[in-house]
Amino acid sequence: MRASGTFTVKSFAPTELKQEPEIATGLPVGVARIEKQFEGEVAGRSATLFTAAFDQSTGVGTYVAMESFEGSLNGAAGAFNFVHSATTSGSDRTAEFFTIVPTSGIGALAGITGAGGLAIDEDGTHRMWFDYELG
Repeated sequence: MRASGTFTVKSFAPTELKQEPEIATGLPVGVARIEKQFEGEVAGRSATLFTAAFDQSTGVGTYVAMESFEGSLNGAAGAFNFVHSATTSGSDRTAEFFTIVPTSGIGALAGITGAGGLAIDEDGTHRMWFDYELG
C-alpha cells in the first residue's frame, strides 16, 4: 500500500550534543531535534533526531534522521519509527535511504514494514510517502 502526504516543520532545535572524542573534518557535524506535522493520507506528527555534516554556505552535506511517527496511514492509526538519509551537492538529492524500522509499529500499524521517500517541490512544499505492508 502507499500513503502520501505533505508535512511542515513545526520546530527545528539544534542541540549541544557533540561528538566525543572531537575529530576535525572538512564539514561540521551537528544534531537537532525536529517536530513535524503531516496532512493527507499520512496524517499526524513526528519527533525526529537529526544528524548532519553540512556546509550552510554551499548547501553541501549529508543527513541521517530517526523519526518516531504518531498518527495514521490511510486511516489506520498507530505509531512507528522510520529512518532516512540523503546527500546533497546543493541542488540535488542522492544516496537516498528510507526504511520503516521493523517491529516498531503499534496500534493499527503493528507489524508495519516497508520503505518510503521524501521530496521538496520548487515552491517549498515538503512531501513524504510510505510504501508499506501491515502484518
